[in-house]
Amino acid sequence: MTNLKVPMETFIHDACESIRAEAAGRPVLCALSGGVDSAVCAVLAHRAVGEKLTCLFVDTGLMRKNEGDQVTGLFRGTYALNLIRVDAEERFLARLKGVTDPERKRKIIGEEFIRVFEEEAGKLGEIGCLIQGTIYPDIMESGEDGHKAVKAHHNVGGMPLNIDFKAVIEPLRLLFKEEVRECGRKLGLPEAFVTRQPFPGPGLAVRCIGELTKPRLDILREADAIFREEIEKSGLEIQQYFAVLPGVRSVGVRGGERCYEEAVVLRAVTTRDFVTAGAARLPHELAEAVTERITGEVNGINRVLIDVTPKPPATVEWE
Repeated sequence: MTNLKVPMETFIHDACESIRAEAAGRPVLCALSGGVDSAVCAVLAHRAVGEKLTCLFVDTGLMRKNEGDQVTGLFRGTYALNLIRVDAEERFLARLKGVTDPERKRKIIGEEFIRVFEEEAGKLGEIGCLIQGTIYPDIMESGEDGHKAVKAHHNVGGMPLNIDFKAVIEPLRLLFKEEVRECGRKLGLPEAFVTRQPFPGPGLAVRCIGELTKPRLDILREADAIFREEIEKSGLEIQQYFAVLPGVRSVGVRGGERCYEEAVVLRAVTTRDFVTAGAARLPHELAEAVTERITGEVNGINRVLIDVTPKPPATVEWE
């Protein structure tokens, strides 16, 4: 599936020209989550405006285990980008307190991201534009460009109406995931990074069903880290895999006594374009090993389930 009408080299040239024209010599701010889409945007913007680019990584408290340190280390070190890291965990969790509806979560997160960007932009002087890594599936699922809405992505349907930036640039908005990966390769990003699995902009907020609290997010972080570690050790070719906390508790036995703890769901899919996806077939031995580790190492989980639903009718993410 493609929307690209020109060779990738031409697309990159035109995107850089567009960014330069919009910035008009002023500093540029790029939202960097560490995912493939935002990373390609950042490298593209750096090629366009060089040192006038500042990347902003917002640690929302909704990231995977150790992800904040990994993102800042990679882009400050390997790519030598000017990167600001903002610790906003308390701020985001306070705004999300008591919220269980997934669409409200996305809109709150989308607005709060913009407010943090605005505050940081104010410290940098007059910003020419904000750049973010929206891609075409985000637009499709958010119900724009003639498509029926599935869910409002935080960077599309979740964006607030009142924004202080003169312009929001989305250079990848007509590209599908594989086209974004191709763009990354042309820009010189390493294959290991270009092919890394997607991570949603709202982070674990759409994988922790129900109210978001730090204890629940910490439980999910640990279970997710174990699952990803075991998949990577197995060498299986799976495009996306993660854990979900569905907000279901069940009775179990721990230490010879009754316990009433959370269940966790393992989600693994194979796909070419992330528009459709099939459930990955996990070997039974792998599923057993992951289950033993999660229930043994993560306090608060006593049951492990596996999601084998394709997309459609499900989406890859749960919310």
